[in-house]
Amino acid sequence: MAKLFFNYSTMNAGKSTILLQAAHNYEERGMVPYLLTAEIDNRSGEGKIASRIGIEKRADTFNDRLNLYNLLKSKQKSSPIACVLIDEAQFLTKEQVWQLAKVVDNLNIPALCYGLRVDFQGELFPGSRVLLSIADEMREIKTICHCGKKATMVARLNEEGKVITKGQQIQIGGNESYISLCRLHWCEEIENANISDYQS
Repeated sequence: MAKLFFNYSTMNAGKSTILLQAAHNYEERGMVPYLLTAEIDNRSGEGKIASRIGIEKRADTFNDRLNLYNLLKSKQKSSPIACVLIDEAQFLTKEQVWQLAKVVDNLNIPALCYGLRVDFQGELFPGSRVLLSIADEMREIKTICHCGKKATMVARLNEEGKVITKGQQIQIGGNESYISLCRLHWCEEIENANISDYQS
C-alpha cells in the first residue's frame, strides 16, 4: 500500500543526500523513481538535485501552478513509476500536497517528500504545514547546532554573517545565508538581532 511520507529537517541535515540514495536504491532494483524539485531553487542548476557531498541527479521541476496529480497520472500511463521523490517540499502549495495524497490513494504511487519544517522566523512553510497534517509517515532528519545539541531551527544571515529577523519567507540560499541552531541558541540569536535592530 502506497504512503505519503514527509522527511523534514533544518538546513544542512542531508535531505537531498537521503533522497538521492533512495532513488539509487529503487534504480538498483530495476524500478523507476520520478524526481521533482522546486523550480525556484536553482542553486545547483535548473532541474538538478544535488547534495553537498557531491552527488547529483537530474529532476523535473515544479512551480505553484503545476497540478501534481495530473502530471503523475499522465506519467504513469506512459511508463510505470515506482515512486515520486520530491526535494524542497516546503515550497509545495497546500493544494499540491493534497494532490500528492490523491496520487498515493488513487494511483498507488508512494510519494516521498523532503523539506524544511520551519523558516528563519520559526514559522511553518505552507507545504510543510499540510504535510505535517496529512502525511502517513513522518521522519525527522537530524543535524546539530554548534553546541552539539540537535538543531531544530534555522536563522537567516545577512551579507556580513549577522542574524536577521525580517524579510520574505522565501529566500534561496545555502551556508552563506542560513545557519542551523538548537532552539536555545536560535532564541538567543533572534533576541540579539532584535536588540541590534532596536538600537540602530
